[in-house]
Amino acid sequence: MVGALTLTACGGDASADTADGKDRKGGGSSARTSGARIVISAKDGSTNASINTTGVKVSHGRLTGVRMTVAGSGTAVPGAIAADGTSWKPAQQLERGTKYRISATAKDSGGRTAAAGSIFSTISSSDSFIGTYTPDDGTTVGVGMPVSFAFDKAIGDRKAVQSHITVTSSSGQRVVGHWFGSRRLDFRPEEYWKAGSKVTMKIDLDGVEGANGVHGVQRKTVTFTVGRSQVSTVDVNTQTMTVVRDGRTLKRVPISAGSPEHTTYNGQMVISEKFARTRMNGSTVGYGGEYDIPDVPHAMRLTSSGTFIHGNYWYSRGNAPFGRQGTSHGCVGLADEQGGQSATSAKWFFDNSLVGDVVTVRNSPDKTVAPDNGLNGWNMAWSAWTAGSAL
Repeated sequence: MVGALTLTACGGDASADTADGKDRKGGGSSARTSGARIVISAKDGSTNASINTTGVKVSHGRLTGVRMTVAGSGTAVPGAIAADGTSWKPAQQLERGTKYRISATAKDSGGRTAAAGSIFSTISSSDSFIGTYTPDDGTTVGVGMPVSFAFDKAIGDRKAVQSHITVTSSSGQRVVGHWFGSRRLDFRPEEYWKAGSKVTMKIDLDGVEGANGVHGVQRKTVTFTVGRSQVSTVDVNTQTMTVVRDGRTLKRVPISAGSPEHTTYNGQMVISEKFARTRMNGSTVGYGGEYDIPDVPHAMRLTSSGTFIHGNYWYSRGNAPFGRQGTSHGCVGLADEQGGQSATSAKWFFDNSLVGDVVTVRNSPDKTVAPDNGLNGWNMAWSAWTAGSAL
């Protein structure tokens, strides 16, 4: 994506020739130039330099100094010369759409110096795309957690982009990507991840053309751990939830699912976010003024459209519907108390759940949740999932 700049300069030792090429000590030989060759990856005057790979290298010598600044402000960009003295790179990823200046010096084995410089700009936001992904590096997640990318621009060449993202598991499970439209790419195995496995995601999108004239800028490796297996099943007929961990039933919890007017989706739903306390306002999910609760406790998101499993303190104990009837606007309610500090079933479930755990709802009169409504691709048959791969 970018070119290279190579410059050398005359030597500076005591026996070096003068600028006019004449040896003032009486020799009369031609000028002696340094053998060191400095290469700055971003060509002077370029406007699309990489934010990941921009740096300095030298051959036939060692770097003696590199200074990088933000052009105009003069703000220094930290970096380090490698131990062998042959390369330098910034300490952190550069910013997009920013003008920088690099100046570098080196010496060859004879002590003769060389210098090079470049002023350039990194690729702009308008000419590049990034993918916001989940889960984060170093996290521990439940067995249902997919790898999910949301791109900030429509991807035209899905094959090129997908081929530069690889997801592998220590379990040996085959992992396949599936596109939901032009901006979302999810990866998962055929069955839930094996408990205790390590999953590695390698992103090598820097310079990849995802659409006409729009290139990727990301290059990194992300690793996360799959924790114990926990799958909880909500039975709307009995208004109970059975929590199973590693094949063993931990607890049966009374719940209150959606009312006959506002039913709960069926299907496998993955916990994507956890909130110790959050506000729920019906107007944000298409309802009117039916409810606006500022402090819903122990809330865990199941769909992007607003389905949660959460604590409910606003039913009086004498009229509590938990285990008897569905009264919610589509969420799964668990018994809780105002303040959310006591050992209620909602607090217990919150404390014992990971992002990526699965909550499966059965026997609801509603339809099955859409695979792209949240992180819920498990509701798609494997044949359909693989058919949505660009590879």
